[in-house]
Amino acid sequence: MILPDVNVLIYAYDRQSHYHQAAVKWLERTLTNEEVYLSWHTITGFVRIITHPSVLRHPTSMEKAVDIVGEWLARENVHLVGLEKRNWPLFTSALIEGHATGNLVMDAHLAALAVSCGATLATTDRDFSRFPGLRSVNPLAE
Repeated sequence: MILPDVNVLIYAYDRQSHYHQAAVKWLERTLTNEEVYLSWHTITGFVRIITHPSVLRHPTSMEKAVDIVGEWLARENVHLVGLEKRNWPLFTSALIEGHATGNLVMDAHLAALAVSCGATLATTDRDFSRFPGLRSVNPLAE
């Protein structure tokens, strides 16, 4: 069970990225062989970044971005997940124990979501190591 962070997904669609080829291979393998959990946080971040002309040299059209996400969500092994009210203690624990402030609050949210689903977070962001109980892997370092 894998919950990808937005950075890994962006690398798979940003042909200018140094990590593009490795990310494409990882994503194809993961979408074929694993149960994949996606959060609204990750999906909206992906769409925001790959369509942003100030972020990518060759941004993706909104139509294509929507199609990409739609293809992911159409797969039987891809699940859209989110935190619920009962997960508040898990989220606050990630915030406090992970010393999350500012931009790290969103990381705490994703960490709590991965823990609540029993998933491994796939990310290249080392900041996630601060969250106790989170299993994470850098899929591009494999």
